[in-house]
Amino acid sequence: MTEITALRRRVEEASLNAWPAMQQILLDGWLLRFANGFTKRANSIIPLYPSLQPVQNKVRYCENIYARERLKTIFRLTSIAEVPVLDEYLAARGYQYTDPTQVLCAPLTHRSPPEQTSQRFDLIGKNDWLTLYARLTGMPEHAQSLHAAILNGIQNTCAYAVLMEGEIPLACGLGVLEQELLGLFDIVTHVDMRQTGAGTRLVASLLSWGAQRGAQTGYLQVVADNRPARRLYEKTGFTELYRYWYRVAPEEDHPTRQT
Repeated sequence: MTEITALRRRVEEASLNAWPAMQQILLDGWLLRFANGFTKRANSIIPLYPSLQPVQNKVRYCENIYARERLKTIFRLTSIAEVPVLDEYLAARGYQYTDPTQVLCAPLTHRSPPEQTSQRFDLIGKNDWLTLYARLTGMPEHAQSLHAAILNGIQNTCAYAVLMEGEIPLACGLGVLEQELLGLFDIVTHVDMRQTGAGTRLVASLLSWGAQRGAQTGYLQVVADNRPARRLYEKTGFTELYRYWYRVAPEEDHPTRQT
């Protein structure tokens, strides 16, 4: 296994730990994840390792399980798994290709801390952070409890971070530390502070926090067509490591809980 292949696999596993499902099932190299419909990441089927069973049988089995849970059947396919046959099969069954996403990484060794400014990088409690994140994103109340349940399931060290100007929050984000890796999630900037460098400073501060605690590589996920976010991450040294995308089942007659 090459060094880059090993890093891709390591980051993929760490990202699943950093955004845990509430329940999961292992099925012949596939991981089935369930979280009451909150985010596709936590409610999808992820091929991780080579399989032995026929694709058709496994897809039908997954469809039945997700129908029982009143959830859409969603596959999360990555460029690091052997999925061309599965991808073609799902496309033929009418599964929609959506949300192509880049997984980016950046080295953290020899990284200098951000310069001192009037903006302050703080770590706050999880509940306060959840409230702030909901306010900055406009997250509806019914989704907030599900978001909290996902974060409550994280077993690794977390940094619930906010960038402040006096008493005004400019941006917030989550860092999840797992051994030599630091994952960044839920990065959001106040609508009035976008394109001002606040997001870049928050990300740089989180990376510095992780490096001080032994992280050697930072990683994050960004939707491929989100050009402002991609420019922000390029400024802080991120480059593409691998990609993933979703295949979403056609609309079913039964109601779903997907959000």
